Amino acid sequence: MRPVRVTVTGVDVSAPIPIDQYLNPTNVGLGVDILTGTATYTVEHTFDDVFDENFNPATATWFPHPTLQGQVADADGNYAFPPTAVRLNVTVSSGGDVRLNLIQAGAID
Repeated sequence: MRPVRVTVTGVDVSAPIPIDQYLNPTNVGLGVDILTGTATYTVEHTFDDVFDENFNPATATWFPHPTLQGQVADADGNYAFPPTAVRLNVTVSSGGDVRLNLIQAGAID
């Protein structure tokens, strides 16, 4: 999977980023940068089927990343086991930009 970067401006939620759960090992690296202003953010993941035609991000079940929740500074983390998708949720912002950088490694079996 190529590196993915999503930027959220102000208080908002990014689109879900699907994770390839068939890569072995999954190994997802995450880095969040507050580019401008101040912000509080959480990286969230879901196990819902994001490829289902009825999938709705607003009604999906989202779980906070264990260490990337309620953060107010640049931070990084990872997933060793695959969720189906990841997103960035900015809950407080002075109007600036927050970027989630995601890189997934692994070999196709």
